[in-house]
Amino acid sequence: MPIDSPAIPKVGFVSLGCPKALVDSEQILTQLRAEGYDTAKSYDGADLVIVNTCGFIDAAVQESLDAIGEALNENGKVIVTGCLGAKKDAQGDDIIQKVHPKVLAVTGPHALGEVMDAVHTHLPKPHAPFIDLVPAQGIKLTPKHYAYLKISEGCNHRCSFCIIPSMRGDLVSRPIADVMLEAENLFKAGVKELLVISQDTSAYGVDVKFRTGFWNGRPVKTHMTQLVGALGELASQYGAWVRLHYVYPYPHVDDVIPLMSDGSVVPYLDVPLQHAHPDVLKRMKRPANGEKNIERIQAWRKMCPDITIRSTFIAGFPGETEQEFQYLLDFLQEAQIDRLGCFAYSPVEGAAANDLADPVPEEVREERRARVMQLQETISRQRMQAKVGKTIRVLIDEVDRSGGGVGRSMADAPEIDGVVYVKAPYEPHLKLAAGEFVDVAVTAADAHDLWAKA
Repeated sequence: MPIDSPAIPKVGFVSLGCPKALVDSEQILTQLRAEGYDTAKSYDGADLVIVNTCGFIDAAVQESLDAIGEALNENGKVIVTGCLGAKKDAQGDDIIQKVHPKVLAVTGPHALGEVMDAVHTHLPKPHAPFIDLVPAQGIKLTPKHYAYLKISEGCNHRCSFCIIPSMRGDLVSRPIADVMLEAENLFKAGVKELLVISQDTSAYGVDVKFRTGFWNGRPVKTHMTQLVGALGELASQYGAWVRLHYVYPYPHVDDVIPLMSDGSVVPYLDVPLQHAHPDVLKRMKRPANGEKNIERIQAWRKMCPDITIRSTFIAGFPGETEQEFQYLLDFLQEAQIDRLGCFAYSPVEGAAANDLADPVPEEVREERRARVMQLQETISRQRMQAKVGKTIRVLIDEVDRSGGGVGRSMADAPEIDGVVYVKAPYEPHLKLAAGEFVDVAVTAADAHDLWAKA
C-alpha cells in the first residue's frame, strides 16, 4: 500500500516597491523553492504569507500597511520584510508592530537569512528539498524575456530628502564574478533584456576599492565601466540588450557611452538628477552640479546621437524660490530630456529635509510639478515625432488576438517609459511573438508612445 507523501508547505508572497525590492523578493522565492517550499496562488491556499514592503514615501508606507492588514485578515499568518520593516516612528517604535501587532516577524530589506529563519520557525521546511527543481537563474517575478540584475545594495550618499541609507545601509557591491554568473544564467534561460539596477550604479566597487575579480579566466575590476563592458560583451553573444538604471553623472560614466555607440549596450541612461539649481542641489546634498550636467548631457549626445536620457526631478523642495524653479525649467528646456518624471516634494518621516527652512506650500508644490510636466509634454512630443518614418528595433512584450503586439524600443524601459504599438504583419508567414525582437517602421507618435508596422 503506497504511503501518502506529506503535503508540500505553501507560501503566499506579496511584493511591493521598486525593482531593487523586486530582486529581494526573487531571492527569497528562489531560496524557498530551493528548500522545497511551494508558492501559493491565493491567501486561502497559503500556510503563511510574506509581504515585502516599501517605506520610502507616505503613500508607499500606507500601501504596505494596507497589504499587511489584508494578508492578516485573509490568512492570519504573516511575515513582513522590506524597507518599511526598518522604519521607526517619531517615538522610536516599530511602525509595523505598532499598527499590526499580530504579524509573526518583521525584518528590514535585503534580509534573506532572517526571513528564512522566520519561515523555518513558523512553517518547518520539508524533509527532502529538491534542489534540482531550482533553475540556475533563480525564481523571477518579471516576464521571462527580461530581468533585473542588482549589482549592489545600499548607498553612501546622504541626500536630505531620502531615508534609504538608514533602511538599506551603506554601499555593498556584489563580487563581479557573481554578477557575471547571474547575468550569464539569465541569458541562457532566454532573457533578452537585462536591466542593471542598484541605489547608485556609478559607484559600483567603491566600497571594495575596485577590487579585481575574475570572469572567464581573465581579471576584471569591480568597477562600473569594466562591468558594463563585460555585460555588453556577454549580451552580444546572446543577441540581448543591457540597460543601465540609477546612474549618477560622474565623469567615468563618459567611458560607457562608446559602448552604446557601438551597440554593446542599449543607448539609454537613467540618471536621477532631481534638480538643476546649485543651491537647491546643495540643500538636497546631491553629489552632482547642475551646470556640469548640461555639459555632460551635451557631450553624451555628441558621442552617441541616439542616446535616450531618462531622469527624475523634485518640484517644491523646501526653500525652493520661484527663481530657482524657473532655473529648473530653463535647464529642462536646454537639456531636452527624453523621458522625465517629476514629483511634488513629499516629506518623508526621518528625512533631514524636514528640518529645512521655508517649506513650500503643498498647492505650490503641485502647481510647479504640473508646470514641469506641461513643459515636458511639449519636449517629449517633439522628440517622439522625430522618430516617425524611421525603422527601429522593438522587443515584443505581448501579442493580441489580431496578431498585433505591444513592445518597447531601446528608448523604453519596462513599466516606466512608453511603448510601441505594432500592427499585425500583412505577410501571413510573419508572426509577432512575445520575447522576440522585430524591426518596425514607425508610422505615428504622441508624447509618450509610438505606432509602427512590421
